[in-house]
Amino acid sequence: MVEGIEGESELDVEFVPRPEYGVVSPLVVACERGLVTVGGCERLLLETAVSLVPERGHASGRLCLRAGEQASFVLHRWQGMLAPEPPVRDGRDTVEETLDSWRSWAEMHTGYDGEYRDEVLRSALILQALTYRPSGAVVAAVTTSLPEIPGGGSNWDYRYAWLRDSSLLARALETATCQDEAVLYMRWMTRAAMSCSASEHIGIVFGVEGERDLSERELDGLAGFGGAKPVRIGNDAWRQRQLDVFGEVLLVAELLRDELDEVDPHAAAFVCQLAGRAADTWKEADSGMWEGRDGERHFLHSKLMCWAALDRAVSLAPILGEEAEPQRWAAGRDEIRSAILEQGWHDEVGAFTGAFGSDHLDASVLMMPLVGFLPADDDRVRSTVEAIERDLGEGDLARRFTGGKDEGAFLLVSFWLAECHALAGEIERARSYFEAAAAMANDLGILPEMADPATGDPIGNIPQMLSHVGLINAAAAISSASADGSP
Repeated sequence: MVEGIEGESELDVEFVPRPEYGVVSPLVVACERGLVTVGGCERLLLETAVSLVPERGHASGRLCLRAGEQASFVLHRWQGMLAPEPPVRDGRDTVEETLDSWRSWAEMHTGYDGEYRDEVLRSALILQALTYRPSGAVVAAVTTSLPEIPGGGSNWDYRYAWLRDSSLLARALETATCQDEAVLYMRWMTRAAMSCSASEHIGIVFGVEGERDLSERELDGLAGFGGAKPVRIGNDAWRQRQLDVFGEVLLVAELLRDELDEVDPHAAAFVCQLAGRAADTWKEADSGMWEGRDGERHFLHSKLMCWAALDRAVSLAPILGEEAEPQRWAAGRDEIRSAILEQGWHDEVGAFTGAFGSDHLDASVLMMPLVGFLPADDDRVRSTVEAIERDLGEGDLARRFTGGKDEGAFLLVSFWLAECHALAGEIERARSYFEAAAAMANDLGILPEMADPATGDPIGNIPQMLSHVGLINAAAAISSASADGSP
């Protein structure tokens, strides 16, 4: 909708459709409802009363609006060369229906009453915007190939849903009183991951309808944001093995243990299968949470999440039926714990490091107190937090790992630090990290994946689900610690 507010405005209007990422340049022709494309498997109809002159692959015109006048443009998209046109949609009615729907959702999700309430409610709204309602999948972002390093090649397609993010996401949805959304997400996650039941490893990322093959390709014809190439669609992380997914799913299952049967009649058996896989494979190397493409390692975070999987499986065993193996799971849990404490700690660094035998720091180990492996005030955890702050910190922002100087500060890390400090009773330090990361939001409250520590400029795909999930969880931790009377 375009509306004249005062005076008189002239607007140039162009319609330049380029489906299939610019590969197709269809013919644009006039029709009774406005303009329609001809050519290719994808059809576009621009429904408008504004007069636009078609010229083969585009159309243009000039629009003059006086105060109180309106013009609407409704773009329809559908598949099939010979498929019928979609029904007529009035532009103003469509806008009003959309606004009413979002206002209604927001009014039903105001239950969070802790600290940073406005930021939490805004982040919950953005998570809903990242949700594909027909299935319940929540995508990591709605963009592809916005570079993690300005002008560089770390440009990935985030328009998919990662199991890796599931426990953080489910906890955030519960905090933001989005219980129905959490159950719907668990149902999607269970159904998507069940497609791998006979596979060598569980898939870590899926399409919004549970698609598994997300084969990656590069679009040579597109310049990329700020000249950053390549532009990618698809994500070959789907081929990787990441052992942390077992813990992610089991943490969600425990969070929703009272709704497990509602989620899926096969959920209990699936949880048992994942726990068994965690017990069988935790000693193996994998690609890790950050999906490195330079070989597999024995990442501490992956071992930690296998521990979490078995720990929660033992807790859930009474409701999992005959397939539950609590004694085997408990033995595996204890073995992993011993391995992490013995091989994950690096005396010279004075911290738990990113991988067994490595002296490189990795912020993913901050999950240790967040999943209950060690308390946040444990001396080893405190020392690890201090090492990460010292070596990865950029003020109250921080990078993900040693050697990541070229990329921006990863906002989730600041929110993790805020949680760790809150759990340790260090409320003011927690607030400092929280507020520094939250300040990276734009005027709409949308957070990117990363930010330039010097300028605050957004870096990476946006809106970034993990950043908003981190905000919600950190706010809840600070509120809880404050309510407990911590200084």
